[in-house]
Amino acid sequence: MRPNTLQLCLLPLILVALFSCSGNGNSDAEHGSDSFTANPIVVSEKPIATLKPGDAAPKFDLPGVDGKNYTLEDFNAEVLVINFTCNHCPTAQAYEDRFNDLVKNYREKGVDFVAISPNSPIAVLPEELGYSDLNDDFESMIQRAKDKAYQYPYLYDGDEHLFSTHYGPTATPHVFVFDKDRKLTYQGRIDASEKPGTGRAEDLIYAIEQTLKGEPLAADRAITPAFGCSVKWAWKNEWTIKVNEDWKKKPVTLAMIDLPALEELLANDSDRLRLVNFWATWCGPCIIEYPEFIQLQRMYGERDFEFVSVSLDSPDAEEKVLKFLKNKYSATKNYLVNNEDKYASIEVVGNDWDGSLPLTLLIEPGGKVHERIPGTINPLALRKTIVDHPMIGRYY
Repeated sequence: MRPNTLQLCLLPLILVALFSCSGNGNSDAEHGSDSFTANPIVVSEKPIATLKPGDAAPKFDLPGVDGKNYTLEDFNAEVLVINFTCNHCPTAQAYEDRFNDLVKNYREKGVDFVAISPNSPIAVLPEELGYSDLNDDFESMIQRAKDKAYQYPYLYDGDEHLFSTHYGPTATPHVFVFDKDRKLTYQGRIDASEKPGTGRAEDLIYAIEQTLKGEPLAADRAITPAFGCSVKWAWKNEWTIKVNEDWKKKPVTLAMIDLPALEELLANDSDRLRLVNFWATWCGPCIIEYPEFIQLQRMYGERDFEFVSVSLDSPDAEEKVLKFLKNKYSATKNYLVNNEDKYASIEVVGNDWDGSLPLTLLIEPGGKVHERIPGTINPLALRKTIVDHPMIGRYY
């Protein structure tokens, strides 16, 4: 019997239904986080008790940066290592390559590795990001895992700390090692030397080797202090709110600058990296990107760095320029060129500038331009350029 028209029309729908119902328990719909959207919120303070040797690993179910959700049961190796870490902490970054190398050496030897960020993004201030290019939000975690080519799941528990509090990390990084029965054998530091190149993950290697052999750790080596940045629990955001409000109350001023003074500014006779942004209130891209520069000042301003804004509005637009700066909380050095001759300003700035706005220059002490950015900035790329400059750096 030949199918009728209605049957032919229904056939694609039937096939879609059949394929939708097929598959196994690890399908993306059942075991994925492609649609995960982070929603960090303030939560009531929770009790925190750090696990001790012999304690069972608490269960978890957390989204990973690879688009999947992970549970404790997903890790079946003889040994499981959980590293509570984060993006921004200089100590976490100092140990990052060592941990990554350790994963490469042991992942084929019966050891599973997973990293968990317990930090709430709403409890992290821009001023705490001075050693990083990234915050601790979920999207930044995705970027960090990509930048460092993580070969293990990186999980997010920053919304409500549903699971991290049961492990009790005190700092980032803080590692926990579990045996095949998922009983804790070790918790503490990766090794006793923070500075890159001075340690080889001795403490963690010892814990892994002993656990693989099924032998107990020496009593004085089963727990070590975990040095690093304190965990950013969401109930500790009062200080974050206060500092953000205090920044908004800072005075915003605007000074006129003549061409000789502008030339002196660009010569950067200081001991700081100087980021200079040329902009104007009539320049759409300029006003859209401007808040990024205030973020940079807050991130790196306590280090050898300063942001300076230079407006090329007409000198008689001083009131308009100042109003804009106040609306953006630009509590930094702000100048308005007091010369109507824009071509004279272009000549002073140099650096093959064609006069188009915006223009951003990262200038080293002595006047050498380290980075020249015509047009709008890429905020992440600029943050990386700043933090990776020898004058700044990611470590203490």
